[in-house]
Amino acid sequence: ITSMTSANLFPGVKVILVETSHPGNIGAAARAMKNMGLTELVLVNPLDFPNMQAVFRSASAGDVVRDAQVVGSVEEAIADCQLVIGTSARERRIPWPLLTPRECGEKVVTAFRGEQKVGLLFGRESRGLKNEELQQCQFHVNIPTGEAYSSLNLAMAVQVICYEVLQAKLADSHDAGNAKEQWDLPFADSAAVEYFYDHLETTLIQVGFHDPDNPRQLMTRLRRLFNRVRIDSME
Repeated sequence: ITSMTSANLFPGVKVILVETSHPGNIGAAARAMKNMGLTELVLVNPLDFPNMQAVFRSASAGDVVRDAQVVGSVEEAIADCQLVIGTSARERRIPWPLLTPRECGEKVVTAFRGEQKVGLLFGRESRGLKNEELQQCQFHVNIPTGEAYSSLNLAMAVQVICYEVLQAKLADSHDAGNAKEQWDLPFADSAAVEYFYDHLETTLIQVGFHDPDNPRQLMTRLRRLFNRVRIDSME
């Protein structure tokens, strides 16, 4: 099937693959991205990259593979992002704001219209994203599947989410009533938010409110609280 797009329709929207184990999955994900007009690929500690298998599997998206940014941590990958959405296949002990793929696409396009940088975070083929990685996301997205077999290939998951991003953009371009998201200051990026959480935890320990030897779920719940309101740079 021929792609309907080739150029980067979403500058500033990054697809981030964490610790990918097979280079073929990188290539297939790159092809899925380019089909839907996304070209900014970030790889966190890939097991085997660069590798020509990634280029071969990418078909006509070899440029996406060759231009991929390789970083050493999720924190580095999302440092400049003001919106981070992580894929999650299962319910967590402390539930996070959860989006459908369609809602995810709409969130991304709204943020893109507001000139925010966005990170779409995909986990390891075998075990997804760790809890501490998911806690750095404002939202989680879950792709519904049939009960008989719920496991999606990494590139399939990338394809579904990127498809919904493109569909949201196409719908948005036909909706004259959709105004740009307004706010007086830019939203804080992930690096600034992480600095805030570190400082908050240190302060709570100093005042005796937070016991690091018996942390319970205090910091996780505070992260969820502040992530829901989208902190801006002044706040």
